[in-house]
Amino acid sequence: MLFALFATLRGSPFADVPYNINLKVVPQDQVAAIDPKPYKSPRHSIFITEKSHFPVVATIPSGTKLGTEESIKVNLQTTNGNSYSEVLSKYDNGSKFLPTWKVSKGSENLKVSQDGVVTAIKPGDATIEAKIPGLAAKSGFLFIKALGQVGFYVDGAINWDIAALVGAFGLTLLLSQVLSSQGMPANPQQSTANKITPVMITGMFLFFPLPAGVLLYMVVANIFQAFQTFLLNKEALPENLQKILDQQLLAKNEVITTSASTISEKKITFRT
Repeated sequence: MLFALFATLRGSPFADVPYNINLKVVPQDQVAAIDPKPYKSPRHSIFITEKSHFPVVATIPSGTKLGTEESIKVNLQTTNGNSYSEVLSKYDNGSKFLPTWKVSKGSENLKVSQDGVVTAIKPGDATIEAKIPGLAAKSGFLFIKALGQVGFYVDGAINWDIAALVGAFGLTLLLSQVLSSQGMPANPQQSTANKITPVMITGMFLFFPLPAGVLLYMVVANIFQAFQTFLLNKEALPENLQKILDQQLLAKNEVITTSASTISEKKITFRT
């Protein structure tokens, strides 16, 4: 569920939505041997307004293989078969969500126009990317420059808002774990894990690309979790659970006392 949440928040409306399509250009004399297999990308839900969104897929009826000097059209459409551009025309702000096209790999093998027409140049593999802007990707909030901004260190510059969110995540996670362990029997191993885990996860998020909006969500969730744990700690445990906890604490104290007595006796014997 957590990974599904990350996948959802990394797309529209919090970030730009990319459609990456792998293509193969073959020599013209091999075109006849190509078995056309229609291509359809995974669908992404595109937000046009806060309440209006619809699933969009990229399709190529003739497949992802084409001969040199041939051209194919990559279609963006809804799952109902309606053209994406036609759906956008129904909205006043629709032009803001038109895709941008580029060749992300193998630019020497083909080219793509801004209306999605791919033209083969020479045999080889290539990847094209159609990117649809996310509704909130460029929107700021509080000290965050853009909710869709990704990465702590980009193009030689530090994104301090991302750094602040990552730091806040680590602190709130640590606070939540400290509050969760209050009132429980001392466990050195668990205590060490509670200290190391926030550091490891925080370090990971410095390099794992998550949009600022996702990090903000995680920080707020940690704050609510810590507050909830604080309130629960103020409530008395049910009598049966409190009795079990008291027994565990008593047994642990007896073990510590017995161990200390044994050590003292050994020291006395050694000196004698």
